[in-house]
Amino acid sequence: MTQYHGCDLPEDRYYDLDYVWVRPEEDGTYTLGITDPAQTMSGRVQYARFKKPGKHIKAGKPVGRLESSKWAGGVPSPFDGEIVEINPLMESDPGYINIDPYGDAWLVRVRPDDPEAALAHLYGGEKAMEGLKAWIDRYEVYCMRCATGEEQEGGP
Repeated sequence: MTQYHGCDLPEDRYYDLDYVWVRPEEDGTYTLGITDPAQTMSGRVQYARFKKPGKHIKAGKPVGRLESSKWAGGVPSPFDGEIVEINPLMESDPGYINIDPYGDAWLVRVRPDDPEAALAHLYGGEKAMEGLKAWIDRYEVYCMRCATGEEQEGGP
């Protein structure tokens, strides 16, 4: 995993070079989430609402909406597809995105209409890392993640 200004940037994902990450799954679906720099900039996420499973989404249209005291906005799908699953943790505890944005805090799973073209507008590998670092520099982000309840009680 690459780290830059305290931000975790996993190399096994694809990125829109704004704030969405994508991970292909073995079953043909793609898991979507937001990046560590994006969760830092948003502040503590307090609200998450997603389109229902079975809903067809066009590329660029939101799969859902996240809100914090600093930011509110849609999370765009990078390709046309159908939402097949919503992460129940994000509906019950949306602030978890500030703790584990690449792990348990994924947002939705989408089955693309055209699997061969799903990653066409996303970046992986070195190009993704360069683009994400440029994004972090442009917005002068230094990542911070919230502690879990366990870490808060027991200390670091």
